[in-house]
Amino acid sequence: MSEEILVNVTPRETRVAMVENGVLQEVFIERVSRLGLVGNIYKGKVSRVLPGMQAAFVDIGLERTAFLHASDIFRPDLEKGNDNIHERVHQGEELLVQVVKDPLGTKGARLTTHLSIAARFLVFMPGEEHIGVSQKIESDEERRELREIIARLADEIGQGGYIVRTVAERVGEAELRADMEFLHKMWAEIQERAASSPPASLVHEDLRLLMRTMRDQVGAEVEKVRIDSRTNYEKVLKFASKFIPELAPRIEYYPGERPIFDLYGIDDEIQKALERKVQLKSGGYLIIDQTEAMTTIDVNTGAFVGHRNLEETIFKTNLEATQALARQLRLRNLGGIIIIDFIDMAEAEHREQVMRALQRSLERDRAKSHICEVSGLGLVEMTRKRTRESLEHVLCETCPTCSGRGSVRTAETVCYEIFRELLREARQFDAQQFLVLASPEVVDIMLDEESTSVAELEEFIGKPIRFQVESLYTQEQFDVVLL
Repeated sequence: MSEEILVNVTPRETRVAMVENGVLQEVFIERVSRLGLVGNIYKGKVSRVLPGMQAAFVDIGLERTAFLHASDIFRPDLEKGNDNIHERVHQGEELLVQVVKDPLGTKGARLTTHLSIAARFLVFMPGEEHIGVSQKIESDEERRELREIIARLADEIGQGGYIVRTVAERVGEAELRADMEFLHKMWAEIQERAASSPPASLVHEDLRLLMRTMRDQVGAEVEKVRIDSRTNYEKVLKFASKFIPELAPRIEYYPGERPIFDLYGIDDEIQKALERKVQLKSGGYLIIDQTEAMTTIDVNTGAFVGHRNLEETIFKTNLEATQALARQLRLRNLGGIIIIDFIDMAEAEHREQVMRALQRSLERDRAKSHICEVSGLGLVEMTRKRTRESLEHVLCETCPTCSGRGSVRTAETVCYEIFRELLREARQFDAQQFLVLASPEVVDIMLDEESTSVAELEEFIGKPIRFQVESLYTQEQFDVVLL
């Protein structure tokens, strides 16, 4: 598996592309006007407690108050399982909180008081005692050894909860010690800032996208990091030399005149990731629909007819779809509830193979996912952890013409709405004549196919009706003016 990271930097936007074997798998976008908040720590003030929801709204200085559920409030003095919100927080209380999910749509940020601070090899959780090791470190001996080292260093440097990250595999004690000392120093600074800061203020900001990518995403399998900005290349090189020295030789400055994303067709892939239809190599295709409640993925055979029989065609299309949809989940950053409608398979063995293939395809995804059993209707239900907005929400906005419906009323339907409006106006007001302002498509129908209906209406209301084309009107827009 060959993996590269491409970085495109402009003054107001940074884009990071994760490329595996020359194919785009993930893209991260950070804009100065909309910086992500996940990982930031705030001194918050509880503005409302909602017993019915077992939650509280917390003012952290943003446009919308943030949401804090009782289960996300760390109180070691309370019994485990006691999630009564009134025993955990009260209105007006000040507390340190961390953002675990960016504001999405109309929802405010999601918070926790289980604070965590990440470094290269360790994640530190103040006030906790648990020592965990990344599940991706498979060797039992290595896991045991890492736990022993962390426990020994914690006794010496400072107690707390620790998670050993995947990149810590085969790392020496000196590097782990340096990480732990750095984290405790940072925690002391956060506590000092929190003590002197007013409520609803930021006390710790996580690294920006570029440095966060170097810290969190770059593993041994990454062969190259190519950056098209000299200034940012030098910053990353300095950061890597200090915190990730083994990465420094793999960082390159890209000076080419051709945009770096053009080298791998990244912009074309991003455009495709905004479309509903995803073409499969076999001729089949996926239809992906994203709604506020869930995402649905429909698998279709399309032009693929197979070589032997229909069951083989369906099975091969479903197998190919597992890889394609796993990639689309990462690329589009789709989260929450996901419903997959595979093509119905008659053979139980085929169904099991498709489910296994789906699980294998999701293994490389850094976001946690959980696949449920196939439902009675033959649908696969799964969830994928969502911490930031999807690619569509970052790059697109609701269509002003259809208001997000995905369809507009036909010109014929609008014509009949105009007829009804003219009747209403004629009964209410004593006008000499009526002027209808509408889109070119609607006016064309009125003067052609509906001309007889217009003449009959004029005779019925006893007033002339004139039409005027407004080229800037959408098909659904119209106005009736009294003259």
